[in-house]
Amino acid sequence: MHIDKFERYWIVAASLMLGAFFAALIASTIVFGVHLPDPAGRINPADVEDWTNQGFATPGLRDMGDNHYEAHIVAQMWLYNTGDVVDGVPTVRVPQGAVVTFNVASKDVTHGFYIEYHNVNIMVIPGQISRATVTFNRPGTYRIVCHEYCGNGHHNMNAQVIVEPSA
Repeated sequence: MHIDKFERYWIVAASLMLGAFFAALIASTIVFGVHLPDPAGRINPADVEDWTNQGFATPGLRDMGDNHYEAHIVAQMWLYNTGDVVDGVPTVRVPQGAVVTFNVASKDVTHGFYIEYHNVNIMVIPGQISRATVTFNRPGTYRIVCHEYCGNGHHNMNAQVIVEPSA
């Protein structure tokens, strides 16, 4: 079988490129510890009353000491239940420099959880607890938006994080 000279060059170039991508994938997992996100836990979305042991029966912010906080948030059609509301918007209030671990669970369908200007962008799947930790260094108000289409009221599904300046 005859392979043209230029075709052979393309086969070699493609093979080298695939090898480089595969080596980068292996290096990122072994050397840098990159991995796919795992759910932080499992939960039955139909039994809200049984969510007490997971902290979701009473959503809200919990002070864990040393400027660390845990926020338990329930996502449902077309609302984030954060346990606090300011001017009609579900709200999480934290001081500047706070390290907050967000634990988010869905009661109904798949939702998104994105905090603007921060490295939090998670998918909230029914039956799973999604977890992300972020440090809020600058005071201000940061919106939380749902980035997964969840029905007719999806465009109204938002919340906010208010970072209060340290005294």
